[in-house]
Amino acid sequence: MPIDTNLLIYILLGLIAVLAGMVAYLWIKVARLLRGKDARTLEDTMRALQNDIDALRTSRAEIEGYLKQVERRLRRAISRVGTVRFNPFQGSSGSNQSFATAFLSEEGDGVVLSSLYSRDRVSVFAKPFEKGASSYELTGEEKEAIAKSKERE
Repeated sequence: MPIDTNLLIYILLGLIAVLAGMVAYLWIKVARLLRGKDARTLEDTMRALQNDIDALRTSRAEIEGYLKQVERRLRRAISRVGTVRFNPFQGSSGSNQSFATAFLSEEGDGVVLSSLYSRDRVSVFAKPFEKGASSYELTGEEKEAIAKSKERE
């Protein structure tokens, strides 16, 4: 069975046309990629981008460390405040000039300040508050101030 040479030529010309089309397509893609650049500047650009990525990774690690430190500091900072005003002398004239104020951190540390007001003097008391408790006996108003400060989470 003889091979028709004309058919073989047409097949080869078709393959050449397909390959030429593929080369032209790839040429256009490379031209778009290199737009105004040569291979050397493209390599420099890729190296600069890699350096920028490395710098961003380092910066991200530093920022994450800093944020963890800030979170630790914020938990210890006074962030909850509650105040109760009251009249300690029932039946006397006067208004709610006395108060109890709790200043607490997220961890339950802080201080409770109390003031008792009367016509001839003012007394101020401070009671430390550590890990959600005080080593001093708390009045009802001071306990209420602590409860109010915890409501404001």
